[in-house]
Amino acid sequence: MAKSNSEKILPIGVFDSGIGGLTVANALTRHLPHEEIIYFGDTAHMPYGEKSADAIRYYCLKIVKFLLEKNCKIIVIACNSATATAFDAMLDFFGSQVPFINVIDPLVEEIGRLDFQKVGIIGTKATISSSSYERKLQALAPQLNISSLATPLLAPMIEEGFFDNNISHTVIDNYLSHSSLENIDALLLACTHYPLIRTEIENYYCGAVKIFDSTDLIAKAARQLLVEKNLLNPISQTLPKHQFFVSDYTPSFEQTTQYFYKNKNIHLEHLPIW
Repeated sequence: MAKSNSEKILPIGVFDSGIGGLTVANALTRHLPHEEIIYFGDTAHMPYGEKSADAIRYYCLKIVKFLLEKNCKIIVIACNSATATAFDAMLDFFGSQVPFINVIDPLVEEIGRLDFQKVGIIGTKATISSSSYERKLQALAPQLNISSLATPLLAPMIEEGFFDNNISHTVIDNYLSHSSLENIDALLLACTHYPLIRTEIENYYCGAVKIFDSTDLIAKAARQLLVEKNLLNPISQTLPKHQFFVSDYTPSFEQTTQYFYKNKNIHLEHLPIW
């Protein structure tokens, strides 16, 4: 069905438990430079990885309602914990109103196309305990040996700006040396914070293990969905005006956004939707 230009110029909604999902927003702006982004980081409740599934679903419901009020044409759940515990609920409540993209499926599909013997997965407690990656990977590649490890210190460590230093090296080394990750061929970074420590992880393995994160894969999936739905924004001479909201604001959040988004002009707006 043909879409009007007024529909095509509507924004893409992106949300996360904090500001880690800005790695996804940054990838979206690189791959889709004509699309407007409305980002919501639920900094008042981060990290989701330590919350109950019911609490996460409640937070997601409120955030999606907000993004729908902003007339977002698609919504990207840029949080592994939210995807693992609330994606199906979001489809039940809002799937008839807006298309969704999550962070798990694009990464799982990429691994399913490749030939690995054993893959490791690191993420928050909520993501790992949900077994979402394991179920989806085994459906695509039943022969694959999968080993998961909860790494709950990594996301808050990164949010506080502790990476690429002695503190992060120590924490990362302790997690990656865990026996469950022995003899892996590939490691999946099942948290949108982790791309910021990808280089440290690659250095730990010295090229012996292939590292994957979902950021660029999500952006490519978003482009494909927009094309399929005939919602891709036509090329315009005017630059899109992105908006970045957080449910709790501190100057440190504003400063840390530069690590995640790589844009000196980004500004967080406090929006206490609760």
